[in-house]
Amino acid sequence: MMIRSITLVTLLACAALPFSAASAALTPKPEHSISAVLVAKFITQFHYKKNKLDDAQSKIILTEYIDTLDPNRNIFTQKDIISFNLYSHTLDDAIREGNLTPAFSIYRKYNQRRVERANFALERLAQPFDFTIDEHYRFDRSEAAWPEDKKALNEIWRQRVKNDILSLSLSKKSDEEIQKRLGKRYERIKTRTKQVKSEDVYEAFINAYLISIEPHTTYFSPRTSENFNINMRLSLEGIGAVLQTVGDYTVVKKTIPGGPAEMSGQFRSEDRISSVGQGIDGKMEDVVGWRIGDVVALIRGPKNTVVRLQLLPKGDEDSPGKIVTITRDKIKLEEQHAKKSIIEVSNGDSTSRIGIITIPTFYMDFEGARRGDKDYVSTTRDTRKLLQALTAEKIDGLVINLANNGGGSLPEAISLTGLFIKSGPVVQVRDSENKLDINEDTDNDIAYRGPITVLVNRYSASASEIFAGAMQDYGRATIVGETTYGKGTVQQVLDLNRHAPRNSATLGQLKFTMAQFFRINGDSTQNRGVIPDIKFPTAESSSELGESALDNALPWARIKAANYKSYGLIRDDLSTIRALHQARTEADKGFQYLRAQAEVRKKILAKTSVTLLKAARKEEREKQRSASLTRLNQFRTSIGLSANKMSDLENDSEVASAEDEKFLEEIKNIRVKEAAAILADLITQPDTSVKITQNNAHDGGQKD
Repeated sequence: MMIRSITLVTLLACAALPFSAASAALTPKPEHSISAVLVAKFITQFHYKKNKLDDAQSKIILTEYIDTLDPNRNIFTQKDIISFNLYSHTLDDAIREGNLTPAFSIYRKYNQRRVERANFALERLAQPFDFTIDEHYRFDRSEAAWPEDKKALNEIWRQRVKNDILSLSLSKKSDEEIQKRLGKRYERIKTRTKQVKSEDVYEAFINAYLISIEPHTTYFSPRTSENFNINMRLSLEGIGAVLQTVGDYTVVKKTIPGGPAEMSGQFRSEDRISSVGQGIDGKMEDVVGWRIGDVVALIRGPKNTVVRLQLLPKGDEDSPGKIVTITRDKIKLEEQHAKKSIIEVSNGDSTSRIGIITIPTFYMDFEGARRGDKDYVSTTRDTRKLLQALTAEKIDGLVINLANNGGGSLPEAISLTGLFIKSGPVVQVRDSENKLDINEDTDNDIAYRGPITVLVNRYSASASEIFAGAMQDYGRATIVGETTYGKGTVQQVLDLNRHAPRNSATLGQLKFTMAQFFRINGDSTQNRGVIPDIKFPTAESSSELGESALDNALPWARIKAANYKSYGLIRDDLSTIRALHQARTEADKGFQYLRAQAEVRKKILAKTSVTLLKAARKEEREKQRSASLTRLNQFRTSIGLSANKMSDLENDSEVASAEDEKFLEEIKNIRVKEAAAILADLITQPDTSVKITQNNAHDGGQKD
């Protein structure tokens, strides 16, 4: 299943209207027509992909728009879809001319169907269900056929209501509480429908057009831009997480380095927030179906106060979820800075001292640099200081940890590479006119000459991929870990009002892709990412996470290599090192735990349906919990922690001891320790292709 990079726009509060009145008010405004014409003009002329707005694209736009509104195919019927096909070859002309009548017509039908579904759910909720019948509910219908008619839709929603009841019942909710909670949930569907404004409809439609071209091209309405900035500031003072609406859920898209959520180690990308509670023992409020602004309002609060979130893993309908307790705080900027440590790796009769530099993001204090501050912080400046300290501590090799580093400042990625090479090209950038710009490091100083491994994972993206790719191309470092994200494009934000007629209403902003990154060897980082020299067992499926999982992502490409010379400091033959890595990780309790976790996650994500037979569902759930406990305790006892009991899993199907700092620290360090062990092997295992000596490993900060 491909992943959509945008979701239905967040619906903001407005006065409640009867459905018919609210639906009738959904008509395009003049500024929407002006905006559509401008968007089409800029995309067709300046987007990197050079996509034509024609009949063929019109059909794709229609599909994307329908999938944006009804991604799980449980709102529209086949008859509705057939009626929408009237527009399959005319949306291109409509957008070009600023005619938004088709888009609003489809949305009004969507609103009508949503209210019908909510009313049916409320009616069915009041009736009894038989949980001794062996039937299955398909909760993931993204690849299913459209329901034939209203009768088929009713059957889908009957099973949905039954599944909602069963899930809450297995979580030990009383019948009264279940009725109350689900009643509110289904009523919220109608409430949200009444709150839709014309701006929401236009934003959803125009973004369907944009995502039909490429996933990082997006339109922001004036209100979305404003609220995004506000919510980002507020969330950064809350738990430090970026949230997004996906269907009826508020979903965690990513955590911010240095924030409470990231530092807790308990959040995963795509976790669904089902409930929010205040304080240590405040009532948990069901937030399924809530507007994202209301969810954020519950999550944020004064510094040093407690909020509890119930998180459900993506795709797992049987998980009771885990309740995560977070103390609200501001983002600690110092936690985003590069940090150092040393790991001693015993290898036979020798011990290697391996320096670790962890870089959470590529940062730079632009204001401080602009003011001329002597000690302004940046990734490169801070890393240089850490290298000097580690060199003084006589390290034998260096691990640069870029796991979970989503990118940041491109100039910092270039200058950081420059700490390990004499000078030369680092990344190539090609724009929409096929003009090529080669970004170079011009500083001949080398801060560290010793052996290096760079640790990456699926969350390492953009600037991280540029650095890792350059280090690999120069033969300066062995890359270990998982294949990176594959974000290899450059975006520009355009204020539409700058190009509109005078006195136009505020039109919003357009973010569009205008260039692509290429490594110095000519390969793009786009889509494929950076492939490690030594691969770790992966925790994330490439079909669920990464650029290749996004609809309409630009493909991988290759251009002519830049003029550069490899240092040849990585082995041509890594078979011995890979064999040592495999033997070590197969015996390591930490990697056994990670492998088991990954296998369970793959099975969960592969499921599209669940049984509605209560006895079978309960038995399956207990088996999962028992297996979770076994996996957990095997690892806990291996690091000297006491075993958990089944009662400890009441609020967490996987990591019952998440509050245990040692447990979390060990989980974070499993891959870092292995990266250090691999580097120790590279240092101690003989290989004539490696041009590294112990002397130059300690030689730092000299000119080449």
